Amino acid sequence: MVAPSMPLELDKQAVRRSFDSAAATYDQHAVIQREVANRLLERLDWMRLAPTTVLDLGAGTGFCARALERRYAQARILLVDLAPAMLLEARRQRRWRSAQRYVCADASALPFGDASVDVVVSSLTFQWCEDLEAAFRECRRVLRPGGLLLFSSLGPATLHELRAAYSTIDERPHVNRFKDMHEVGDTLIRAGFASPVLEREDLVATYAEVTDLMRDLKGIGARNSLNARPRTLGGRRALTQLRAAYEPYRRDGVLPATYELVFGHGWAVANARAQDGSTVFPLNRLTRR
Repeated sequence: MVAPSMPLELDKQAVRRSFDSAAATYDQHAVIQREVANRLLERLDWMRLAPTTVLDLGAGTGFCARALERRYAQARILLVDLAPAMLLEARRQRRWRSAQRYVCADASALPFGDASVDVVVSSLTFQWCEDLEAAFRECRRVLRPGGLLLFSSLGPATLHELRAAYSTIDERPHVNRFKDMHEVGDTLIRAGFASPVLEREDLVATYAEVTDLMRDLKGIGARNSLNARPRTLGGRRALTQLRAAYEPYRRDGVLPATYELVFGHGWAVANARAQDGSTVFPLNRLTRR
């Protein structure tokens, strides 16, 4: 049982340590993360943008940043991540004469001036922010008027199979908790973004064994980082119990692992909310496919 004095909050230092330790293995295991990043970046095709400065928030090993550099060849690309080892790996993979810049920082305390960035892109990072509103407000602060925040995050149904399997063993939280799409959208509005658009998709990965899923999660640094997390995995007996509890989900010889994806964007428009409660956003930034 989780003690009442231990709220289900993220341990930021544990998040940093997990991603630092996974920097060398991240790309090997990040199949889902690359797929989500590609789906996110496709949304830029809908928008008419000519940025001079683009911020990749939660840049990891630089997959998004390299794609953004190809898309916006004249722009300066800023890579920000909480884990310094991730940025070192991104720097190692950069192309020759790249204009990328690397900054180790917290999403809720960005070391950039007000209105200094044209676009913020963040793929699968905001679910690691305990204070999501603070992170959104920082993005709003650094964006120039008319600037865009484009992001993906994880919803509460993510890894529901693994969470349910663990619940048969004990009542401790073994899987991180994620905010739903409506809560994310409300937070985006409170942070000052205009005309937010939120979409939800499910992505299902399949594995031969639950241990393969756990190996991938460890390999990308996506460990349980809740303050109330158990400090040990419970040993061989617990693993045997977990395998048995996950087995009923098997279909066509494989085990599913569901990811609930939340895609969103909002515009940094000065005085976005009118007196009648309506919002204003830059139509000239939208195009048809």
